Amino acid sequence: MTIAPTTTEVRRIGGRIGAEVIGVDLARPIDTELAARLNSALVEHKVLIFRGQDLDDEAHLRFAGTFGPLTTAHPTVPSVDGHANILAVQGGEGARANSWHTDVTFVVAPPKATTLRSLVIPPYGGDTLFANTAAAYADLPEHLRLFADRLWAVHTNDHDYAEHPQFRTEEVEAYHKVFTAQRYRTAHPVVRIHPESGAPNLFIGGFADTIIGLSRTESKDLLRLLQAYVTRPENTLRHHWAVGDVVIFDNRTTQHYAADDYGDLPRKLHRVTVAGTVPVGADGGSSYVIEGDEAGHYTPQAAR
Repeated sequence: MTIAPTTTEVRRIGGRIGAEVIGVDLARPIDTELAARLNSALVEHKVLIFRGQDLDDEAHLRFAGTFGPLTTAHPTVPSVDGHANILAVQGGEGARANSWHTDVTFVVAPPKATTLRSLVIPPYGGDTLFANTAAAYADLPEHLRLFADRLWAVHTNDHDYAEHPQFRTEEVEAYHKVFTAQRYRTAHPVVRIHPESGAPNLFIGGFADTIIGLSRTESKDLLRLLQAYVTRPENTLRHHWAVGDVVIFDNRTTQHYAADDYGDLPRKLHRVTVAGTVPVGADGGSSYVIEGDEAGHYTPQAAR
């Protein structure tokens, strides 16, 4: 798909998810027309990859801002010094996101999109995998789709980072304490309707804890069943990072997973998220807070 008549091109790189954008220098301001076309490409392809970029933090913020108002760095985790909207993603023990998840779904208005800029990349490992949750929903047998349409799940940031006692190090416990400094529990539809495309998708992932009306055992079994459709190889894309890569993904219809396969090697990205709206389910209902607040310090009121 060509999104500008001369040098800008979007090249599809995955069967169901992902495209590389060629011919855009993100260090330069993006005009209104190109911003709209990039947003359309994001909705279509779910993940956009820009290689060989030379950005500082200010340029990164400007690029992310072309997709909408920005959130602060995170509801509970501190930002990069001097930049309230930037989160450092670096692999300390307990902080590696090596589970399938959608960003910050424990608040009532999760981000619209996430941007990642690579700063330090190990010589091997450290890839990020992405999954198309709309394709996963479309893969469900009809009876399972009809069942999922009626389900709601509780998402929380107070989940167990180390299920096995041998992994409960002091660093893991310290990170968990920061991450859960404010506890959030939010009810989201299991099937979310995308606000721009209108496509239904499975809105679950690592922060989804229980299904409303079901026991914890039943919830885990059902979430495991639905999640298996999300992570089918046909629905995924694996990105091998290089310094200078910038990736943006539609957080409303994707999950992602950072592979923890690079040992003690350094890996550092900067993350900026675009504010999203309150999800709406297949039944027309909107997400609501169960515990905590609406995270107004994180998501601008205008985005809700």
